[in-house]
Amino acid sequence: MTVITCIEDLREIARKRVPRMFLDYVESGSWTQSTLHANRDDFGHLLFRQRVAVNLEGRSIRSRMIGEDVAMPVALAPIGLCGMVHPDGEILAARAAEKHGVPFTLSTMSICSIEDVAANTTKPFWFQLYVMRDREFASGLIDRAKAAKCSALVLTLDLQILGQRHLDLKNGLTAPPKPTLRNIVNLLGKPRWMLGMAGTTRRTFRNIVGHAKGVDDPSSLFAWTAEQFDPRLNWDDVEWIKKRWGGKLILKGIMEPEDARRARDSGADALIVSNHGGRQLDGAPSSIRALPAIVEAVGSDIEVWVDSGIRSGQDVLRAVALGAKGTMIGRAYVYGLGAYGQPGVEKALEVIARELDLTMAFCGRTDIDKVGRDILL
Repeated sequence: MTVITCIEDLREIARKRVPRMFLDYVESGSWTQSTLHANRDDFGHLLFRQRVAVNLEGRSIRSRMIGEDVAMPVALAPIGLCGMVHPDGEILAARAAEKHGVPFTLSTMSICSIEDVAANTTKPFWFQLYVMRDREFASGLIDRAKAAKCSALVLTLDLQILGQRHLDLKNGLTAPPKPTLRNIVNLLGKPRWMLGMAGTTRRTFRNIVGHAKGVDDPSSLFAWTAEQFDPRLNWDDVEWIKKRWGGKLILKGIMEPEDARRARDSGADALIVSNHGGRQLDGAPSSIRALPAIVEAVGSDIEVWVDSGIRSGQDVLRAVALGAKGTMIGRAYVYGLGAYGQPGVEKALEVIARELDLTMAFCGRTDIDKVGRDILL
């Protein structure tokens, strides 16, 4: 493996190895991508206070998220199509997370199914639910997650309708790729990817195909999916899902204090301040900018986490300093997956953990759970 010092190193390698349409899917935001860029830029405006002559022995970045011990306050976010970034991608990412001691979240829109991941890991993972119009199918997903002994359900609230991402439309995004001349030319330059895909049977949305009514092949799948995201999703549905699930519930997509209070009052265990990585409402504020007001609104009544824009351990520390009890990373680990598969995800987690530990030390702190707003200017 090439010497990797930061997430950007993994991104550069992934760009050479992952087919264009799938890397574009991971990287792009909606419309002008202003929110996507703000997610990154606003972290950089938060400056640290350097402290010296502090005993830095015995440092710990270990923490807890919804009662689970974690090696650092980081979880792998749900990312659709991971199994198209790298063959069997969700299984490999879940194994890497298990090895490092952080939670992995499987997306409804994954290539490897709930059952695939459960059969290839030894510790419980989390499952992320998109609510579909077909509530019988949604109920089935919840029951399958229970059967797989998933330890938490992550309910995404900000994808009732799909934001427009220009590159996905221009690329004609499908899984597997359609055999167009443009795609064939691009795939011929990705021999590692092609060889890997030839060696697996997991090439489409296996949580859906064979489980949803009338979905038996890729053509029927995409027609079904286009119609199924449910614009009627509301807080009554959250109550129904919580009762149906019966376990720990995390609500993802909160950007306003009013919604944070509703999330708290719903009885959820955690909420995630998230603008879906800048992939839904363009022109919205960054997640890190929205975080402090939401922490203030709900206090310690519910765990507040944040995602969107985190590319380093420094970003994780900034989020913790502003009151987040946990963070989620998406693109950062997918770059590692695209670059090297499971070892690449492990490397991404190692990079973030090291950056988090060293930056915390430079700020004069030795325990991540005791980091507060005072480490920032």
